[in-house]
Amino acid sequence: MSAPARWILYSLLLIGGAVLSAAALAGIVLILAYPQLPSVEVLTDYQPKIPLRVYSSDGHLIGEFGEERRDFVHIKDVPAVMIQAILAAEDERFYQHPGIDTLGVLRAAYSNFVGGGKRQGASTITMQVARNFFLSSEKTLTRKLYEMLLAFKIEHNLGKDQILEIYLNQIYLGQRAYGFSAAAQIYFGKALKDVTVAEAAMLAGLPKAPSAYNPVANPKRAQLRQRYVLRRMHELNFIDDAQLAAAPAETLHIKRDVNDFGVRAQYVAEMARQIAAERFPDDVYSRGLRVITTIDRGEQQAAYQAVRRGVMDYDRRHGYRGAEAYVVLKDVSPENDEELEELLTDYDDSDDLLPAIVLEATPKLVRAYLRGGEVLSIGGDGLKFAARMLDDKATPNKRLRRGAVIRVQKSDKSWQIVQLPEVEAAFVAASPIDGAIRALIGGFDFNRSKFNHVTQAWRQPGSSFKPFIYSAGLEKGYTPASVIPDEPVSISAEETGSQAWEPKNYDGKYDGPMTLRTALAKSKNMVSIRLLRAIGTHYAQDYVTRFGFDADKHPPYLTLALGAGSVTPWQQLAAYSVFANGGYRIEPYIVRQILDDKGAVLAAIQPALAGDESLRAIDARNAWLMDSMMHDVVRRGTATRAAAVLKRGDLAGKTGTTNDYIDAWFCGYQPTVVGIAWIGFDQPRRMGNGETGSAAALPIWIGFMEKALKGVPESWQEAPAGLVSIKAEDPSGKTNSELIYKEYLPPPPADEVEPPKQELNQAPAPVRDAKPKLIERPAAEKSATAVPAEKKN
Repeated sequence: MSAPARWILYSLLLIGGAVLSAAALAGIVLILAYPQLPSVEVLTDYQPKIPLRVYSSDGHLIGEFGEERRDFVHIKDVPAVMIQAILAAEDERFYQHPGIDTLGVLRAAYSNFVGGGKRQGASTITMQVARNFFLSSEKTLTRKLYEMLLAFKIEHNLGKDQILEIYLNQIYLGQRAYGFSAAAQIYFGKALKDVTVAEAAMLAGLPKAPSAYNPVANPKRAQLRQRYVLRRMHELNFIDDAQLAAAPAETLHIKRDVNDFGVRAQYVAEMARQIAAERFPDDVYSRGLRVITTIDRGEQQAAYQAVRRGVMDYDRRHGYRGAEAYVVLKDVSPENDEELEELLTDYDDSDDLLPAIVLEATPKLVRAYLRGGEVLSIGGDGLKFAARMLDDKATPNKRLRRGAVIRVQKSDKSWQIVQLPEVEAAFVAASPIDGAIRALIGGFDFNRSKFNHVTQAWRQPGSSFKPFIYSAGLEKGYTPASVIPDEPVSISAEETGSQAWEPKNYDGKYDGPMTLRTALAKSKNMVSIRLLRAIGTHYAQDYVTRFGFDADKHPPYLTLALGAGSVTPWQQLAAYSVFANGGYRIEPYIVRQILDDKGAVLAAIQPALAGDESLRAIDARNAWLMDSMMHDVVRRGTATRAAAVLKRGDLAGKTGTTNDYIDAWFCGYQPTVVGIAWIGFDQPRRMGNGETGSAAALPIWIGFMEKALKGVPESWQEAPAGLVSIKAEDPSGKTNSELIYKEYLPPPPADEVEPPKQELNQAPAPVRDAKPKLIERPAAEKSATAVPAEKKN
């Protein structure tokens, strides 16, 4: 045998010996290590952590709470395109290999050798499952060996579909999303079954490096990874040429706010979370509880839009304040996307009010960088609101110049400069029959302020409190036809609790003697004060507690007549419901049911219903008369805009404006729904001349009611027994037919009116019909009536 042949033989023997030795070593390791591997029972009995989820009454997800955002999905419910994208990106031979892909290992080894360093890994889906459940992420040979052994064990105990199902639900994909179903919702706001080829490829690219390929944080790198996955899907014949060409061009609508579920109900979701956590404190965020609220998705959206529009309209009336902030743009050009994106990270979107950085500013054109890479050119009408801050004479620290951070909003197809408002607002609506909340907006932007103005904001109610004083007056013997002078009055310090007081009507005008009905419609302060003085402040303080108000929040002074106490919108909702439902005290509620992960009911509310006499707060006749008087507020008083816009005759309510225009309210109802709108600053300050309840708050209420009352027939409360019709002459000379308590007579029209003493302790007449009845008027019988011009409150 020649020397070269001997060398070849010796080399082959050495290689063969090394292979045999390695195989023997691997066998020994397998024999020794395999029995020591952890049990895979955690996989065979897979129990993932499922977050607490909150839903609207009509089944729409509105909130999710948990360290791990996960939505468990069975393999049979995963669309084929999603599975194909995952296999193309992570493990194309998943259904062929036994847990370790030998071909993949060799390919990765060759690539790493040729590339001069580590370029590719060779982890299969099964190995990733092993690592996620049993091992650390450290990169050592020992950990890799255990990972491979575990992969063999998992494949021996579970079927391929079981392994893939676990992977689909367990893998971390960024933005606190665990599993592809949760990721589809968090990134795209849709169910996994609805994802497109382009979206599936984007999601499938995330497991490799969720932070690096996150479409929210790194949109460009995410797109590069998406295109790689699409090419791999095409190579494996999962998609055709047309799909490969179309998918990269598809515009993906990426959610930037992980708490955006398509229904703007963050305040509702937070209230539901608190209720669930208090009721079921153990593992509340991981056991898959489902909280069903009372809100309606459509009405919640209508309330959200009404509040946003009302606040933005107010803000626009008071002018542009200038740049939100400034950033340093030295040596930064529009092409430096990454630097500009970094500069915008401190400024969150507020729905469609998007932050942008000014690159160039002149009185006729503003160029600004928008998150995501678009450079806007804004001119013409888009600059009108901000025009005064583009002038060289503008305040230097507010003027729009290069580096200014501004807010922009898209209107139709053009952009305009806007600003984040400083004023706050709230709205809440409910059924007056059982108290179920139909919509609740606790503030302009939950991400900016978690403070829930509906339940937490104690504000002065102003004139919106007058109906409760008038109701106390009716109980003391007054009637809507009682006449009281609208004339100046001087109040001593003893009667106010602080200092002498000479109150005025909001418009400074006095109309002389008038009926209570007219006084409430016109919101006359002098009449309210005289009425409260006549019935007694302590009596009124005690009386308003029937509606759910706190006595200690309403001191017994004459300022009570003008709403100088403190209320929350939630209290106003319950209180006005008493007038809307015929006199019954109901408790508003927002959670209907709490279910476990299997759908079994763990807790449910059984609300008391109006009509139960144990809930009666005020006499049915009192409620009916007050309802009638508040209809006049809408027909001919301070809220005529509601009738003009909604074109209905069954609306009732009361505007409210506090002293010096600090708080503005409209509290109103139709027999099927009560709504409360409030607007004001968190740190109370003047909103500006003319910012009354009718100007600032009523438009929010109208915006909601346009949706809530669409298709709802007009209806009124049926008059209860115990009322009698009289001829009542208004001091203006107009004679009307007026219903009053049958056993009461109207007090005389004097400056200091005292109610009939003989009737103060008289018990109300028996009520024949406990449950309020609604009378519907057919649409054909409705008649258009002229609506007087709106008056201020």
